[in-house]
Amino acid sequence: MNFLTFKQRSIIHRLFILRTIAIAVQVTTILTLYIVMSLPMELTPLLVVIAVESLFHAASIIFYKQRRASNTAIFIQVFADVVFLAVLMSFSGGATNAFVSLLLLPIVIGAVSLPAQLLAVISCCAVAAYSILLLNMPQHAMHQMDMNNHFIGMWVNFLLSVVVVTFVVGAMAHLITSRERHLARSREEQMRSEQLLALGIASAQVTHQLATPLSNMQLLFDELSEDFPQAQAVQAMAHPLQQCTSQLNYFRTLASDIRDNALRDISAMQLLEDLIDSVALQYPQTQFTVRFSDDTNIDYRIIMIHSDAMLQPALLNLIQNGINSNAIVGERAIAVEVVAEKSKLFINIRDFGAGLVVPSQPLGEQLVASENGLGMAMLLSNTTFERLNGSLTLIDHHQQGAVAQVVLPIIEMNKQEPTV
Repeated sequence: MNFLTFKQRSIIHRLFILRTIAIAVQVTTILTLYIVMSLPMELTPLLVVIAVESLFHAASIIFYKQRRASNTAIFIQVFADVVFLAVLMSFSGGATNAFVSLLLLPIVIGAVSLPAQLLAVISCCAVAAYSILLLNMPQHAMHQMDMNNHFIGMWVNFLLSVVVVTFVVGAMAHLITSRERHLARSREEQMRSEQLLALGIASAQVTHQLATPLSNMQLLFDELSEDFPQAQAVQAMAHPLQQCTSQLNYFRTLASDIRDNALRDISAMQLLEDLIDSVALQYPQTQFTVRFSDDTNIDYRIIMIHSDAMLQPALLNLIQNGINSNAIVGERAIAVEVVAEKSKLFINIRDFGAGLVVPSQPLGEQLVASENGLGMAMLLSNTTFERLNGSLTLIDHHQQGAVAQVVLPIIEMNKQEPTV
């Protein structure tokens, strides 16, 4: 097994590999000392302990073969290593064993694998195991010198080593882990920015390329309208051309606002009213309802949030996703719940469809393949909310459908006395 393969494995599987090596070393060392060097030792108890450790090891490998291990599971594995090492030491000289310092290894493993609280427990367990071995140590004398002070000094040295490993190595491991997470997050954000930039360039090119053909069609329509004003085919072209021209002008205005980073302040009530009008215009068959929180002290007309040209389209994307999900099961209702708590505005958009079809994917965080509006549309919506210091969370509703929770920061919120 090469180093890269070991590095790419999960923490629990790395621990299993190290324990496999440790068991092999334990058996080899014991048999070598007993057979080759003919040292007196209790061979049977030692082999029994190793056999029990091997059974525990095999059961752990089978159990976590298809499961993800939590911090508690890793703690149990490291704690078991402390116990097995302590028992092996108790049958092979206790605190006088030259390998008693191996009790530091579980602490080192815990320092790079466990949070601070569980690492402290492992350290205390290792110190307690060493202390029990020291207290149960028989009286030794060598060359007329009392060795008790020497073994007590070894215990003090072990205690100092535990403190250093726990605090220094644990802090360094935590720092390295935090830095790796930050770097991974930065790489993901850079990748998403590159995707959005490519998408924006492609959209700008398409918009620019459509402008000239649309202008030509408008000129052709004007000439046909003069020559054949009563023709039904000519009259039928009027509305689609007007829609295309309107959308093209809207895209230009939108691109200008995004380029200038134009932000404006809007009240929560105004945002919801505009959203209701847009839904009624674009999705007239949808049963769209908006419910505000029951707190009568909150006036949503004076709750102000930051907005830009992309906020309402981002919310409409979520509503369209809900409408598409409803269509699968024949539902038409979209329910929006608005709640203002502390300094945040929560907009919960619920559909009554089949729920999330790809719940295991990081929806909205990266571009994923989806035919239900959970790919590019979700990425664009999530990017808009993050640009406004907000967030998007998708969850399955406990009864039916899914909920898209949008959280936006409130920049101004005044509480008034309830009117009677």
